[in-house]
Amino acid sequence: MARLARTEGLTDIQGEILSTVRDFVDKEIIPVATELEHRDEYPTQIVEGLKELGVFGLMIPEEYGGLGESLLTYALTVEEIARGWMSVSGIINTHFIVAYMLKQHGTQEQKDYFLPKMAAGEIRGAFSMSEPALGSDVSAISSKGVRDGDEYVLNGQKMWLTNGGSSTLVAVLCRTDEGHPAGTAPHKSMTTFLVEKEAGFGEVRPGLTIPGKIEKMGYKGVDTTELIMDGLRVPADRVLGGETGRGFYHMMDGVEVGRVNVAARGCGVAQRAFELGVAYAQQRHTFGKPIAQHQAIQFKLAEMATKVEAAHAMMVNAARKKDSGQRNDLEAGMAKYLASEYCKEVVEDAFRIHGGYGFSKEYEIERLYREAPMLLIGEGTAEIQKMIIGRRLLEEYRIQG
Repeated sequence: MARLARTEGLTDIQGEILSTVRDFVDKEIIPVATELEHRDEYPTQIVEGLKELGVFGLMIPEEYGGLGESLLTYALTVEEIARGWMSVSGIINTHFIVAYMLKQHGTQEQKDYFLPKMAAGEIRGAFSMSEPALGSDVSAISSKGVRDGDEYVLNGQKMWLTNGGSSTLVAVLCRTDEGHPAGTAPHKSMTTFLVEKEAGFGEVRPGLTIPGKIEKMGYKGVDTTELIMDGLRVPADRVLGGETGRGFYHMMDGVEVGRVNVAARGCGVAQRAFELGVAYAQQRHTFGKPIAQHQAIQFKLAEMATKVEAAHAMMVNAARKKDSGQRNDLEAGMAKYLASEYCKEVVEDAFRIHGGYGFSKEYEIERLYREAPMLLIGEGTAEIQKMIIGRRLLEEYRIQG
């Protein structure tokens, strides 16, 4: 777009990265995205291209072979990729969260072993927190890890695992009661395990099964799966950070930056929906003139563009706050909430502008219309974001005395 969703104050390197990614999206993703999505086909060629561009190592420090870029650079990159096809940004996101958790919380041995391979895209990450009966109540997880000598034995069932089949490293959250007496708060008796596996479906290592892809309304191409652990043995040195009982904090830190990512995805999808809507409105004629000249359509375009701009600004603010080393759960929650809601509304308005053709699979907006709802749920529902925002506001504005 000529003017919308620009970001002030970027370095030349950031500008070059984003220009390269945008060019890749325009040439390699947008022309094939709808066809691949309708076939629910994993975008192997696109992923290989992103590996060559260094996207998998974008935020991994240079000492481990990455580009050492900021969360802002990553979020803006995700925005561009989601503009092309949201599923591709999902493939990147879970990898990024695991790499971030390793960078922030891993032991030196874990960083030295995993991060160079993750930067090169040789190891692909996924993270697993949710369970079939869990919903938003993370404290109720039932998957469990029990110490047995130099290993832990993991049992349980996980759900909604993005990249479950294609990943080769999964950060799995389990309960570990060892060293945490009865009555310990649930969030203080959780541990993140780094589970290596083969890519694919079925039994991918002894005790670990990835049953197959979950069929979804949208968000196709990327594999979303269950994960079943039945006597899965994991070495004790694969406890993230080398210490049990810290898993909840690891995951929440990862999800916090993940919320910035989801906000960026919402911005990207909304941008693409606006592009499609404003272009179609100038091509479609009714009553002797393009529908873009009708006041009702101009009002829609004005509202859509304003929402795109507002969501982008809030997402950028949340990323910059995290990059500064400050707490950003309030800003990330607001950005995720606003961007996902505005994305849904902008996509629906673009769908309405297309009229009956928006319902046809020949038009790209049909795909976006099915993809947008996932952003309302991923990394916490709107209700969860409101709880986070409300609690933080009460902390900030607490009446003294």
